[in-house]
Amino acid sequence: MQTYEQELQQVRQYLLEHDDYLIVSHVQPDGDAVSSTLAVGWLLSRLGKKFTMINEGIIPKRMKILWHAEELINMSETRPQRKFSKIICVDCADFDRVGRTRQLFSEDAMIVNIDHHPTNNRYGTVNLVLPEAAATAEILFDLINLFDVEWDAEAATAVYTGLLTDTGGFRYSNTSPKVMEIASKLLSYGVNGPELAETFLEEMTLPQMKVLVQALNTLEMTSDGKIAWVYVTPQHMLESGAENEDLEGIVNYPRNIQGVEVGILFKSLNSGAVKVSLRSAGKVDVANLAQAFGGGGHVRAAGCRIEGELEAIIPQVIERVKQAL
Repeated sequence: MQTYEQELQQVRQYLLEHDDYLIVSHVQPDGDAVSSTLAVGWLLSRLGKKFTMINEGIIPKRMKILWHAEELINMSETRPQRKFSKIICVDCADFDRVGRTRQLFSEDAMIVNIDHHPTNNRYGTVNLVLPEAAATAEILFDLINLFDVEWDAEAATAVYTGLLTDTGGFRYSNTSPKVMEIASKLLSYGVNGPELAETFLEEMTLPQMKVLVQALNTLEMTSDGKIAWVYVTPQHMLESGAENEDLEGIVNYPRNIQGVEVGILFKSLNSGAVKVSLRSAGKVDVANLAQAFGGGGHVRAAGCRIEGELEAIIPQVIERVKQAL
């Protein structure tokens, strides 16, 4: 097994030797996924490389303020009429998370896998995986520093946004001394920290507020008060006018109740499946729980998708969490 420093150098060499890259992250990209995609795009632009950025799913509207975010293609709406042999996957815990973008990979595609999830199975031709990192953006900070490129405010803002969103505004347990050192350095490059915190952590749209109210009306807890959960249905989404990005952070509300060890958000889908988001106070490794249902993530934050009806899936997941406790 290579060291982190060796993996960094291997990726550096790979990026210098090749060209015409496809950059992808996971389906329904979040803050770190979008930020990391754009940070890699920025780096390749400074190296004079050709690249295409694409995802399956709409990026959150508030991410549109970031460098060249308008160039990030949504696979659900359009797709390039060609295949790529040089792929860079960012923030994808396993290969399935790239979704339908895999249709653009050539049969002989070489994949660079850059990620921070402990459940990452190192599916790349070249792997750069650091489970201790708070965000994939943290890894990209180290990678960018290996090149002879000069940081600017746009690149720094992209990386800072990935750190900000994946640490919950530098509040979660993954906020290491290194994270704070990187954030400090990025601020010195011109990042407007208070403005980004307002945009990504404080502001709420009216549909977001409405769907939160509906979700909180479904709140339930186990008799011992250690597990709390809420759910959102397609009807809730329709009535509130909410979009998928408006569900960001709702899972923290049941988790934040005093005495709760695991908070859960169940999102029922029209397709007959349920998306499950899990948050842990620390006693339960929710990444293991999510993996049992075909998902993944981190010790304290993970998720999965389960085929079936909401009424059957909720007790199934709650029982598994009880066993873990």
